[in-house]
Amino acid sequence: MTVDVETINEYLVSIFNDILTIEETELQKSQFSDISIKEMHTIEVIGMYRKKTSSEVAKELMVTVGTLTVAVNNLVKKGYVERIRSEDDRRVVKLGLTHKGKLVYRVHQSFHRSMVKNILGDMNEVESDALLKALKNLHEYLERFK
Repeated sequence: MTVDVETINEYLVSIFNDILTIEETELQKSQFSDISIKEMHTIEVIGMYRKKTSSEVAKELMVTVGTLTVAVNNLVKKGYVERIRSEDDRRVVKLGLTHKGKLVYRVHQSFHRSMVKNILGDMNEVESDALLKALKNLHEYLERFK
């Protein structure tokens, strides 16, 4: 079997663009139409369970702290994110999701879970293991650029 690198590349580019477009469209049709997909990804990185500093979130998003501050200010105004002072060191401010932020996070995660279940739908264990290995390889390659 010959690997068709060009076709694989076309699929990867198309899938990446389609996911972003569909996520944006679904957000705009939902009760969360006041946020962009970039803001949704900021909410996703802040996450549900562990409060993170702005530096941690900025690093994960690969943006400057200044750029993140603008985004967080908007998300705070919209009621999705809150700044929480550390009890241990009052100078440290962590980011957390409000109830509204947690709700949109769960909706977004549900979309992702549905997408993954659809991908794995009729795959056998060998095929799903091959997909997982391919995605792991892609992830490790992309991590080198961070």
